[in-house]
Amino acid sequence: MKIVKATCIVIFITGLLAGVFFSSSVSAQDISGVWHGKLSLPTGSLTIVFHISQTEQGAYVTTLDSPDQGANGIKTQTTSFNDSTLIIQIPVIHASYKGKLNSDNTINGTFTQGMPLPLNLKKGEASRPKRPQEPQPPFPYRSEEVTVRNERDGINLAGTLTLPEKGTKFPAVVMVTGSGAQNRDEEIMGHKPFFVIADYLTRNGIAVLRCDDRGTAASQGTHATATNEDFATDTEAMVNYLRSRKEINAKKIGIIGHSAGGIIAFIVAQKDPSIAFVVSLAGAGVRGDSLMLKQVELISKSQGMPDAVWQGMKPSIRNRYAILQQTDKTPEELQKELYADVTKTMSPEQLKDLNTIQQLSAQISSMTSPWYLHFMRYDPAQDLKKLKCPVLALNGEKDIQVDAAMNLTAIQERITGNGNKNVTVKAYPNLNHLFQTCEKGTLAEYGQLEETINPEVLKDIIEWIRKQ
Repeated sequence: MKIVKATCIVIFITGLLAGVFFSSSVSAQDISGVWHGKLSLPTGSLTIVFHISQTEQGAYVTTLDSPDQGANGIKTQTTSFNDSTLIIQIPVIHASYKGKLNSDNTINGTFTQGMPLPLNLKKGEASRPKRPQEPQPPFPYRSEEVTVRNERDGINLAGTLTLPEKGTKFPAVVMVTGSGAQNRDEEIMGHKPFFVIADYLTRNGIAVLRCDDRGTAASQGTHATATNEDFATDTEAMVNYLRSRKEINAKKIGIIGHSAGGIIAFIVAQKDPSIAFVVSLAGAGVRGDSLMLKQVELISKSQGMPDAVWQGMKPSIRNRYAILQQTDKTPEELQKELYADVTKTMSPEQLKDLNTIQQLSAQISSMTSPWYLHFMRYDPAQDLKKLKCPVLALNGEKDIQVDAAMNLTAIQERITGNGNKNVTVKAYPNLNHLFQTCEKGTLAEYGQLEETINPEVLKDIIEWIRKQ
């Protein structure tokens, strides 16, 4: 879930490719195994895990995990170990690590990604974060692995359908994940919020269908080139699948969407008058560029940026978002314009730094991807004004990705403006974008908190659905 990836956190990369590269060095001492440590950041600590193994030829192979961020199997390019010094190059995230092996089998070193940070490693697995809300078997309901066919795009989506143990003609919901390639549990930083929600709803008499995103986990298709309009067709296919099941009441099928999934729920529901209801969990009610401008402000300030500095940056960021609104230009033309706009503000030293230029190019490429361009240009107002079904819109007041006041107000005003008065909005104090009880709402907190989703939110969802 998440609408964008933070660029100021050390890694925060989701769904990265798994794989390894061979090193060019061999040491007489074998350091194969799992090594873990903690990076200290202004926003909190971040666990880093290296998986180092040795080939028959003596070369080292390494992958990197950032479990607090849900990033696993990050590729490294080279690993060398000579004279008790370990060096790992990780160009895919423009980073490196250099450390010295001690006599007590620990490594003291530095992780560099834009800036050097101390990272001391210990041998062994990192402790798994506690997730007390994660459901454990046996379950008092039926769970079935299913295949959902998207006929328009010719792909199969892999999912899980949970059904109450007793009864028939159940009300049902389709769950829609946020941005980025996510599995059916919307797994993020060790949390499985969709698993928790599905378990809670099914225990309370509601069937739930949740699928891996296209091109993710066991689902077919290509995620990288898809937009929210494509994901909307996947959601439609899931709804149609539920209608084909004899256990489901076809007149009582709703959609629960988190973050960008809320946008997708609005797109689908305004086209299909048979959708019984929509629950928007931190969904957007304003155009993408407005949402993102506020998001960057809130994230920057959460990391300590003074307001005066932000006000100085704001015009440049707004101008870059305006560049993306030019629909008459190709992505390549937009990339060139963005690159020229950003580099004119950079120092000669920055322009000479290869890592900085590579990071800039990667960010510009991401900003001109099909999904991002569609997201930045899409205004939910066009669909909200056509929604006739009941809508429940929830947000955390400490959400720094989708501002609660801005978006809840827009959702309520635009839906009620079309005559649909069955709209309920609620903002929760002390809850973040994932609806966890938090202190600051920062992105780094997501993985550090034990709570996956606040119980009050679950209770409110089930009570509201029952009223519908």
